[in-house]
Amino acid sequence: MKRIVVTGLGMINALGHDKDSFSAIINGKCGIDKITLCDSSELDCKIAAEVKDFDPSTVMKKREQKKADRFIQLGLHAAMEAYEDASLDDVDTTAFGVVSANCLVGIGSVEEAADIKNSSKLSHISPFLIPSYMPNMLAGQVSMKFDLRGPNLSENTACAAGTHAIIEAYKTLQFSKGEGMIVVGAEAGVTPLALGGFGAMSALCKDHNETPKEAVRPFDRERSGFVMGEGAGALVLETLEHAQKRGAKIYAEIVGFGESADAYHISTPQPESRGAISAMRDAFEMAGSPKIDYINAHGTSTFYNDIREAKAIATVFGTMQPYVSSIKGQIGHTLGAAGAIEAVVSILAMQENTLPPIINYKESEEEMEKINLVKNSAIKMEVNRVLSCNFGFGGTNAAIVFEKFVG
Repeated sequence: MKRIVVTGLGMINALGHDKDSFSAIINGKCGIDKITLCDSSELDCKIAAEVKDFDPSTVMKKREQKKADRFIQLGLHAAMEAYEDASLDDVDTTAFGVVSANCLVGIGSVEEAADIKNSSKLSHISPFLIPSYMPNMLAGQVSMKFDLRGPNLSENTACAAGTHAIIEAYKTLQFSKGEGMIVVGAEAGVTPLALGGFGAMSALCKDHNETPKEAVRPFDRERSGFVMGEGAGALVLETLEHAQKRGAKIYAEIVGFGESADAYHISTPQPESRGAISAMRDAFEMAGSPKIDYINAHGTSTFYNDIREAKAIATVFGTMQPYVSSIKGQIGHTLGAAGAIEAVVSILAMQENTLPPIINYKESEEEMEKINLVKNSAIKMEVNRVLSCNFGFGGTNAAIVFEKFVG
């Protein structure tokens, strides 16, 4: 089996436009505030974790912007940082591919087109509508940006898509002649339809509209729903042989992963956490070590997800409980981008030997007391292995283990 390593990282979220926003996450800063990207007057949840001051001209010319939904623009931004971080300018582009991840596709572009259709005529809809919102167009735009001619793939497995994309890139490198893949997960779901839909499901927090920094509290007894986040995360994966041959900086190695289905319900996790347990256990066992230092949990701050994820962690790790936290209190729930962003944060936690905290944590309950939560303040410690987990509607589960690279 080939060894697959991570050689580049990129990130954009509500706390910053690059991977240095990890510092704000570690320090417990919160990017959640009143919604500005759309009219929230008819919404129960009036807060979100928006990317502030984003200028799409930094990633594409103005005439090209109408061909790409905001999620594509955010994804390109993160991919450009990861590409530069990995110093890929001189690689053979025929040996590199792309896997993208997304959940809501270009829902903002679809809503705009629907408004045009309802107010005028179908003939007024832009000819760029379809390519501006299709989920695979992020991978297509990244490949065109850097002339990457290898496999060009897209994952759309709801909130597990980012993690699935990393796993798919790993598999592709294992079983193809390619040498590297850029993985990018992106989401731009601060739109009336997306917020209205999740609100109708009672998934969004609606009791902190006046105190947005206190809204999201993963694993806390008083959790009351997630807050929509937007942003993107990107990673460059390479075969170890290729990375070492070109003298690349190596952040981490992928040593295990697991994928499963609950086969239970369209939105609620299975009560005994069988799908999450299966994915975590498979990743843990593939990694081949009895030690995981830290779990970056899905931790959505919703009632059923948090309690059943905690049950899965307690079951899989028994008396050897790693530290656990979720960063959704800082940057919201970025849906299809979550797995990519949280993988970047997990790897940086290893690099900095610092575990990000769960913010707004006040009161525990029985199931949460069985796991080792990082409450309110970051923890400095030696971090050599991390597990990143994400779960999506439809009962899809993904978990991946990164190990600090030591040569």
